[in-house]
Amino acid sequence: MRVSTDWLSDYIALEGVTPQELAEKITRAGIEIDVVENRNQGVNKVVVGYVKSKEKHPDADKLNVCIIDAGQEEDLQIVCGAKNVDAGQKVAVALVGAKLPGGLDIKKAKLRGVVSLGMICSAKELGMNDKLLPKDQQEGILVLPEQTEIGTPISQVLGLDDHVLELDLTPNRSDCLSMRGAAYEVGAILGREVKLPNPKEQLVEAGDAAADHISVEITAQEQCSHYAARYVTGIKLGASPLWMQNRLMAAGVRPINNIVDITNYVMLEYGQPLHAFDADKLEKGHIEVRMAKEGETIVTLDGQERKLEPHMLLITDGVKPVAIAGVMGGENSEVSEGTVNLLLESAKFDGGTVRKTSRQLGLRSEASMRFEKEVDPGAVITALDRAAELIQRYAEGQVHQGIVEAGAEVAEKVVIQLSLDRLNRYLGTDLSLLEVKTIFARLHFACGDAEQGLLDVEVPTRRGDITRDVDLFEEIARLYGYDNIPTTLIEGPTTPGAYTRSQAMRRTIRGLLAGSGWQEMISYSFVHPDKASLFPALTAGSKAVKLAMPMSEDRSVLRTSVLPQMLDAAVYNMNRKQDSLAVFEVGSVFFTEEEKLTKQPYEIPVLSLLLTGNRAAQQWNVGVEKVDFFDLKGALENLFSYVGLEQRIRLVANSPEGFHPGRSASVYLEGKDGGEGKLIGTMGQLHPELQQQYDLNDVYIAEIALEAIYSEADVDIRYRELPRFPAVERDIAVVVSKDIEAGAMLSSIREAAGELLQTVQVFDVFTGSKLGEDKKSVAMALVYRNRERTLTDEEVTEVHARVVARLEEQFGAELRK
Repeated sequence: MRVSTDWLSDYIALEGVTPQELAEKITRAGIEIDVVENRNQGVNKVVVGYVKSKEKHPDADKLNVCIIDAGQEEDLQIVCGAKNVDAGQKVAVALVGAKLPGGLDIKKAKLRGVVSLGMICSAKELGMNDKLLPKDQQEGILVLPEQTEIGTPISQVLGLDDHVLELDLTPNRSDCLSMRGAAYEVGAILGREVKLPNPKEQLVEAGDAAADHISVEITAQEQCSHYAARYVTGIKLGASPLWMQNRLMAAGVRPINNIVDITNYVMLEYGQPLHAFDADKLEKGHIEVRMAKEGETIVTLDGQERKLEPHMLLITDGVKPVAIAGVMGGENSEVSEGTVNLLLESAKFDGGTVRKTSRQLGLRSEASMRFEKEVDPGAVITALDRAAELIQRYAEGQVHQGIVEAGAEVAEKVVIQLSLDRLNRYLGTDLSLLEVKTIFARLHFACGDAEQGLLDVEVPTRRGDITRDVDLFEEIARLYGYDNIPTTLIEGPTTPGAYTRSQAMRRTIRGLLAGSGWQEMISYSFVHPDKASLFPALTAGSKAVKLAMPMSEDRSVLRTSVLPQMLDAAVYNMNRKQDSLAVFEVGSVFFTEEEKLTKQPYEIPVLSLLLTGNRAAQQWNVGVEKVDFFDLKGALENLFSYVGLEQRIRLVANSPEGFHPGRSASVYLEGKDGGEGKLIGTMGQLHPELQQQYDLNDVYIAEIALEAIYSEADVDIRYRELPRFPAVERDIAVVVSKDIEAGAMLSSIREAAGELLQTVQVFDVFTGSKLGEDKKSVAMALVYRNRERTLTDEEVTEVHARVVARLEEQFGAELRK
C-alpha cells in the first residue's frame, strides 16, 4: 500500500514529523516501511506558463517558436519540438537556471538561430511516471487544466511536494489497505486526533426515490452478504480534478475519467471497492447477484471474453452478466462518453470466492486484493455515500433519495474481555489500567471496566484481525513500544532440543553415504505423468496425485518414484562428459488410492541410489573397472549393517518393473522373531529397454522405503573389549543345485552353528562340467570363537559337523573333495 503523506495530512496533523521519522515510527510499531519516496525527483524553477502564440520555426519544420507568459516580468520566447503544443494552453515551463531530474540544467540557448529562454516540459522530463498519466498526456508536453494559475510552481500544481510511504503489509493488516486505516494507525502511533470526512454532511439528495428506478436482489447470500446501490442521474463525464489525479498517481493508479477516478479514490480512501454501471444499459435498472451458470461467458472491461464456472459470483441484470463480482466489470455496462445515469455499487463479497475466481481467470486487481482480505462491513454504506457526494461535486450528478440494498449485514460488535494481570504476565510489564485505557483510546477502541482488573474492549469492524485477548496484547505491546518492554531472564523448566528419530536417521543415512563417496541430489517432487508409472514396485496398485494447477505438463503429477529423475540427472551429466556417477537422494514419494482426491494422499520417505561408470578414475597403475550389481549391493549392505539390520535383510531374485529381468532383486526386512519379511525396496540394473530409451551405459539403481528403517533400526553403539582368546577358522566347500541361493545357505549355517560362529562368508563359487550341468560349488570360510575361553578341537569339530549336516539335510549339499 502506497500512502501519500500529503493525502494523510487531510486526516491527521503531521507537523513536526518528517516522512523519514514517520516511517521509522510506523516500522517500530509493527508495519514495515519498505521505501520513503520523494515525488519531487529534483524539479526546481519550473512554473505554470500560458502559450500566447505558436509559429513555425523559420529554419526547422519540426520546431515551433512559442511566446509564453510564465508570470515573469517579460514574456518568454521558447523553441519547442512537441507535436501537441498549441496556443491557449497552460503548460509546465522550466525557466533559465532550472534543474530537472537526471541532472539536466536549463540554459539560454539558440536553436537553429532562434533564441530559446527555457523549456516546455513533458511529464517524463519532470520525473513523473508517464505510464500513470491519462492516455492523452503520455506523449508530448504536459498540458495543464485551464484554471491553473500562471506562475504557480509546478511542484504545487502536480503535488510533487509530497512523500509516499510504501507499507509492506502482512495478511492480517488489511485495515491499512486504505488511507482511513493508515490514518487510524498513524494517529495511534503519534497520539494525535484523526478527522475523517463525513459524506452525509456534504451529500444533497434530490429528485425522487432511487428505488423507483433501480432494484437489487441477492440469490447467493453466502457469497454476498450485503449489496447497496445509489442512483445518480445527469452526470457529465470528463477529467477528474488535478488534485485527485495527483493523489491517484501517488498511490500508483492511473487516472481515467472523473467517474472511474472517484470510485478508485474512495476505494483507496476507505478500502471499500466500488463499481459504477451505466444504469441505462441494465435491464429495467435491475441488479441480481447470483452464481454463474455452466458455460456462461462475459466480455470484461479489458475486452477479453471470460468463460465462467458455477463457483464464480456474478452481478447480472436478470438477463445477462454485467460484472464478475469483486474482480472486474463487464464491457456491456461500462461507463462511456454517452453515459448519463449511473448505478453505483458497494458490496460485501466473500473473500474466498473472489480469490478463487481472480486466480482462475488470471485477473488480480486492487479491488480483488481488498475483497480477498475481507473488507470492513461497516464501510459499505459510508464509502457509497462518499463516492456519491464526490460525483455530485465533480461530475454534476443528481443523487436520488435513499439507498437500495439487499441482505443488509449488521456487523456484530466484537467485545473482548482483557485481564490486566494476564496482559502484564504475557508482556513482562507493569502497566496500569489507565495506561492501557489510554492506548485503546489512541486506537479508537471503546473500552469500559467489567470488574476489578478486567476491561471489556469493543473492536471496530475495520480491525477484523483482532478476535482474542492475545491480539489485544499485541496492540498494547507495539504501541507501548517494544523497546520499552523490560528484558527479563527466562523462567521455568527448559527442554533441550533434539532431532526426532526419523530426522536423526535421515541425517545418519546421508552422512554415511556422503562419507562413502556418494553425492546427494535434490529433485522436484513434480514429474510428467508418463514417468510416474515407470517404477511402481513400492506403490503398486496406487495412483499418481494430479496437481490442480501445474506449472507445465512436465510437472503435472507428484512423483511415485525418485528413480526417473535420477535417470534424467544421469543423462544430463553424461551429456557433459561426466560418465561415472554415484548419487543418492533422500526424499518423498506420493500416491493415492482414489480417482478423485477426497482425503490427504499418502507420502512415504524413500532412499534412492544410482550408480554407473567406473569404480575409480583411470591411473597408470590401476586398470579401469566398471561398476556392477555387487557394488550397489555392497553399498546397501554397508548401510543396513550401519543401522543394525544386516541380519534381518533378505534379497530375493526378482524382476520388478523397470529393472533388468536377470539382474535385479527385491529387498525384504524380516520380522524380529524371524517372521515373514516385508517388502521395503528394489535394486538392480536398469531394464535394457529403458537404458536404450535414455541412451545410457549400464546403470544400477535402488529405491528403499525408509519408514521401516526408521522404526526398526538399531543405531545404539555398543562397545566391547577386544577378544583375548584365539579364533578357529574352518573352510567348507559344498556342491549344490544352481538354483540354491548362497544367502539361504549362510542363514542356515548361522542358525546351526549358534553362538560360537563369529563370521561366515562366501569366498568362491565354481561351476563346470565336472560338477554337472545344474550344479555349482560354493566355498565358505567360517570363523568360530568363544569370548570367555579357548575352544577345543572337539568343540569346533562338533559344531562344524552340525553345520555340514544341516546343509546336507536342507539343501542336498555334498562335500566337495
